[in-house]
Amino acid sequence: MTKLFYQDKPIIGLDISQTGIKVMAVDPKKWLVTGYGSIDLDPLKVQKSLDSDDSYLADNIRTLIQEKIVGVLPSDRVILSIPTSRTFSRTFSVPLKAEKNLKDAVEIEVDQYIPIPINSLYVDYSIIERTKTDLTVIMSAVPQRLIDNCLTALQNANLQAIMIEPGINAVARVLEATEEGHLTTLIVDIGPASTDIAVLEGGAIRVSGGLGIGGNTFTLDIAKKMNVALENAHQLKVLNGLSAGPRQAKITSALQPSLQRILSEIRKVIRYYNERLNDDRKIEQVLVVGGGSNVPGIGEYFTNELVMPARVASPWQKLDFGKLPQPSKQFRPRYITVAGLASVDQKDIWQ
Repeated sequence: MTKLFYQDKPIIGLDISQTGIKVMAVDPKKWLVTGYGSIDLDPLKVQKSLDSDDSYLADNIRTLIQEKIVGVLPSDRVILSIPTSRTFSRTFSVPLKAEKNLKDAVEIEVDQYIPIPINSLYVDYSIIERTKTDLTVIMSAVPQRLIDNCLTALQNANLQAIMIEPGINAVARVLEATEEGHLTTLIVDIGPASTDIAVLEGGAIRVSGGLGIGGNTFTLDIAKKMNVALENAHQLKVLNGLSAGPRQAKITSALQPSLQRILSEIRKVIRYYNERLNDDRKIEQVLVVGGGSNVPGIGEYFTNELVMPARVASPWQKLDFGKLPQPSKQFRPRYITVAGLASVDQKDIWQ
């Protein structure tokens, strides 16, 4: 009976990224937002706080909860997302007969592909597909120090974590509910400082990757190449972008090196998916999300470069803010991850 009451208590999503913390509470049956907020952080201090036990994260979580919430947060129980770039996720197949020794197979996968000793990692795995001959297993590994420091920060802010996942998994949850997520989908999540890439198939992330290039990188690229102030560069990025116009050639030239590095990482993820996981199933769409996706023409750019349909996703309409004021249009993409966390079905946590 205690467990039933425990499950019924509301949950809130809390997303820690390199540049900020976001929080949101959602009634998942109605996708009704009851409270939300965000606070910007210093990326270097975030990095230090994730790798050590200073008070920077806890102090800012407290400030966010106490001073920057629009609406009401109904609980102290948190589903937490951590930067995808700090996690290691892989999907692999093993013969059905190896199921009894699955833990050993996971440890071999960790030893082969993750550049951190297994005794310094928290490792979790689950079977996501079963055929007559094979099992498909998804494995996630995260440095223990990172998780321990995040949990300490939440505890010091009087919050309790009940589930932790990479940010890209939360993004996938929203896209699956709003953007024909039943299709095999390549997700390109362009944040302010980094880009996460993943293949979503059958409700699960099959493979992920990422790199340290984001929307802020694009602004710097334009500022340097066109010799303009950062504020002007931002305006050129969000108003002109890659769309046809008198400035298209110069802006495209400025963004090309960073975009090509993102494309290189995308192709690595696609190659892994095709070689190790795909059995004639094809990626059917590319969805671009995140605060750095506000570059006009970026969907068409990826369509042409990858030769597959790509577009900037707009899952925002799924969320109902009721009587709460909505975030301004330019800040809405930053809440996609935390909306995915807040909309977790509690049955999925306790099963």
